[in-house]
Amino acid sequence: MKSFPHLMQQARHFHPGWGDSDLLGPRAANQAELKATPDDRILSAMTWRIFCAGLKRSVVDGKWLAFEKAFFGFDPEKVSLMSDDHLDALMQNRDLIRHFGKIKATRTNALMIHEVSQKQRGFGQFLADWPVEDTIVGLWGFLKKEGAQLGGNSGAYALRIVGRDSPVLTDDVVVALKAQGVVDKRPTAKRDLLIVQDAFNHWRNESGYDLCQISRLLSRSIG
Repeated sequence: MKSFPHLMQQARHFHPGWGDSDLLGPRAANQAELKATPDDRILSAMTWRIFCAGLKRSVVDGKWLAFEKAFFGFDPEKVSLMSDDHLDALMQNRDLIRHFGKIKATRTNALMIHEVSQKQRGFGQFLADWPVEDTIVGLWGFLKKEGAQLGGNSGAYALRIVGRDSPVLTDDVVVALKAQGVVDKRPTAKRDLLIVQDAFNHWRNESGYDLCQISRLLSRSIG
């Protein structure tokens, strides 16, 4: 595995004239900002990401006001109490994207957020308290297990949207990790994700940059 300065050198080679801020992008939210993020905005972000999977963002954006209305402004407690009949009725709402699996996932994720929030004084507090060093295996694993349709990159993207520091294993990032000798295939098993987590933690400690910034740099280090 090459050093962080080597990654920067490779990225600068492919993007001459770009400054560090262009290569790395913005930092993640700080702990105070995460703690202040309302639960409804976190559920909204998760739901938006889930519905974007397989669709153009513009299509989802065009219907989002209807989603906000149909799901009570994404109040987790209210959404978690929606009955099966209520969810079935939403499938008749032409203003929504009528995908029952994703609609049902919204209720599951609302329940997850509400239950955690009751214990942790807010889901934003929960995200802020989770160790950054355990994001890839621990936090991603929690979202996948306790939530719905938050596996793959969906959980990571949802975290990124609300400002919680997280890499995203896009195709370009995986190619870059292969080029750096970290993995030889897309990491899915816990063993491989631990290896990826160790690599990101190493680069984070070496550079002082956030995981999300290192993720962007990796994607720009291959062209």
